[in-house]
Amino acid sequence: MALKKGVKAPEIRLKSTSGQIFSLKDDMEGTSCIIYFYPKDFTPGCTAEACSFRDAFSEFRNLDIPIFGISRDSIKSHLKFKEAHNLPFELLSDPSGKVCKAYDALVPVIGIPKRVTYLLDSDHKILAAYQDMFGARQHIDQMIKKSKEANN
Repeated sequence: MALKKGVKAPEIRLKSTSGQIFSLKDDMEGTSCIIYFYPKDFTPGCTAEACSFRDAFSEFRNLDIPIFGISRDSIKSHLKFKEAHNLPFELLSDPSGKVCKAYDALVPVIGIPKRVTYLLDSDHKILAAYQDMFGARQHIDQMIKKSKEANN
């Protein structure tokens, strides 16, 4: 089950495709954002989800909501995935699965990330969470809807 609405999001400190260490607390201070977890680069569902976020990127940018994707893949894999699909947002590498676990986005026993998307407010409390392993496009639709509601 995804973390509940109103809960303070756990800190994230991971390597990013920007070449920097991304820190939710430091880099997104006072900023709403979307954090989405996905199982694996280059798989059909994850590619569809990433490309859907890419295609809706201007809507999120107009709402001043940055997007960050997280999986257990390496930065090397993320860079190839980002380039292959022209992704305009950063991907973060969580090889240990520690951040995925903190966000309740890790499948027990097999250790792959679940498909979970969080909308965080400017205080990094969870405004909305959506979890569906197979409905990649619905994650984007739900986040657009919730982002627009939050900005009204």
